[in-house]
Formats: sequence, structure tokens, C-alpha cells
Amino acid sequence: MLRDESACNTYNYGDSDYWDARYLNESAFDWYQRYDALRPFLRKYIPISSRLLMVGCGNAVISEDMVKDGYESIMNVDISCVAIEMMRRKYEHVPQLEYVQMDVRDMGSFLDNSYDSVIDKGTLDALLCGTNGPTSASQMLGEVSRILKPGGVYMLITYGDPKARMTHINRPTYNWKIELYIIPRPGFQKPGGSTSSPKSYLSPVPITENGMLPADYILEDPDSHFIYVCTKRGDNSDLSESLTVDI
Repeated sequence: MLRDESACNTYNYGDSDYWDARYLNESAFDWYQRYDALRPFLRKYIPISSRLLMVGCGNAVISEDMVKDGYESIMNVDISCVAIEMMRRKYEHVPQLEYVQMDVRDMGSFLDNSYDSVIDKGTLDALLCGTNGPTSASQMLGEVSRILKPGGVYMLITYGDPKARMTHINRPTYNWKIELYIIPRPGFQKPGGSTSSPKSYLSPVPITENGMLPADYILEDPDSHFIYVCTKRGDNSDLSESLTVDI
């Protein structure tokens, strides 16, 4: 399955005007997965005391849910001034949440190595659907790598399978160790006769040396979501070991 730029429609998801107009008329919306489904992965890789950055926050409630669950500091950024102003007003009395209008392709106001974790729930996908998508993606991912501390985690939740996403995220310059999880879309019902256990979703998926799914791997849900856990190695780490391989 290859789901990338070819899956985009005619909207320019990288443009602030599109998002400003959308957020003026849209109620709170969480892309792909809600917090309860993502919690096991977030809790495994991101301590509640982490300094967190939520890129492309929109008007989603995941940051609110994380604070309710104990997370202590979440910076939320979005290209839409409409969304940011809306969320600032909504959460003005929640000190753990901060909202700043910002283009994720240029986060120069954030210092190098300043965040423990970055969460991306659909923002890379949106950029890839915009004008000059691959260039925009490279700009954002470079910024994410720059601001992450060594040992920090970039968690990407996306509809893009490894064929569509590894070419963007698995670059030596980012110095990331990558683990992959696959979870079904919300509301997915298993086919009759399926014997797989839900607990299997909480185990990393084996990937080949070049970061692809094994040839015999079968997606139970063809519209699954993919979670890439990208851990930034220290400066002296071996760049050749950028993937977690288990075949």
C-alpha cells in the first residue's frame, strides 16, 4: 500500500489561508486517533515531565487530554492564527498549555536541543499535500531534529506507510533510530475469523534493513494508521544504525 501525495485532494494543506477558513467553521477535531488509543505509546516513550512540542495542533483536544493525564508542559504551534487565538482563549486558565502561531518549516524562535519530545498527528501529511510538499516536509523535519534533545522522541502519527514515509524521515542528517507501530483506524471491526490480539498493536512491527514492511506482512485494516517513533541519537552515535531492524 502506498498512500502519500497521490492520496491528496485539491486543497493546499500547507497554506495558512485554507486552515484559517476551515477553523472559522469547524468544531474541535482530532485527526486520525484520539488520546485513549495513543496513550500506551505516549506513556511508553514520553515521560509526563517532558518538555513537549505539539506541531500543527489545530483545534484538537489531545493536548488537553494529555494534561488531564498528568503531562506538565506542552507547547502547541500551528500555522493558523485563527486556531491559535481560539485555543489560547479556550485554555487561558490551563498553565500547562501554551499556544503560539508558527510555521513548522521555520521554528527559529526555538533553541537547538530545547525539547524532549515532538508530537505530529497529521502535520507532515498536510505538508506533503501542499505545494512543494517534499521540500516543505524536509524543512519541517530538519527543524524537528534541530530542536530535539539527544535522546528525544519525534512521534509521527500518519496514514503514510513505510514506502511513503521512510524516504522522508529516514535520513542520516536527522540521526534517528526509528521504530514502527501500526494501529487500526477508530471503529475498525476485525474480519470474521480473525485470531489476532489487540495487544499485538502495542509491539513494534518488524521492518527490513531499508525500513520497509516484510513482503509477507498483511495489514488487518488496509486503512491503518502508522506510528513512527523516531529517537534522536547522541552526536557520536553510529548513523548507520538509524533503524530498528527485526526480520
